Amino acid sequence: MESSGRAAVFDVDGTLVDTNHLHVVAWWEAFRQAGHDVPMHAVHRAVGLPSTDLVAHLLGEARDTDQDADISAGHKALYGQYFDRLPPLPEAGALLRRLHRDGWTVVLATSAGGAELSALRRAIDADEAISATASADDVDQGKPAPEPVEHALELVGVPAERAVFVGDTVWDMRAGSRAGVRCVGVLCGGIPRADLEESGADAVYADPAHLLSALGDGALA
Repeated sequence: MESSGRAAVFDVDGTLVDTNHLHVVAWWEAFRQAGHDVPMHAVHRAVGLPSTDLVAHLLGEARDTDQDADISAGHKALYGQYFDRLPPLPEAGALLRRLHRDGWTVVLATSAGGAELSALRRAIDADEAISATASADDVDQGKPAPEPVEHALELVGVPAERAVFVGDTVWDMRAGSRAGVRCVGVLCGGIPRADLEESGADAVYADPAHLLSALGDGALA
């Protein structure tokens, strides 16, 4: 599909939906059940990595990798308890609808899939504004590799130089930078401004509501 327009690519967890701390608790409990004491602050900074990469990042290469699948499954089951009440971040849906009206092609780039992605989309409640979704299932390597962002742009036929990627983690900023797109960070995922800027953010906003209010003269002008 070839497009002459502009693409706004969005991470979802922590960027459009207020789920990062739910993920932290679910991962913490999954690690605990597997016999690992992993501090929540360490889990928080790893959120945004694909499941297997997150486990490797937190437990190290010397871990018993036979546990990886069980830990990931534990997280998935625990996090699934929240699917009926995932809270959108302020004005998340309104931001996507406004960008769509302004002629942007809106794409989601997320490691979520299946029922989890459906729950996130219900929370955002702006399906009519979303042109495509790039899931971690579609690529060989998740963030911070550039593939998820590159795949998102391929889906809508927009080149990197005509795209902006909005995310809340250092993994998002690194992925976007490597894909050659302009990166915008949001603070609502709980990662400090300095960390986002060091990882490639060109601009940083508080949350979707702040980004929406600044559309006239901001990174998505």
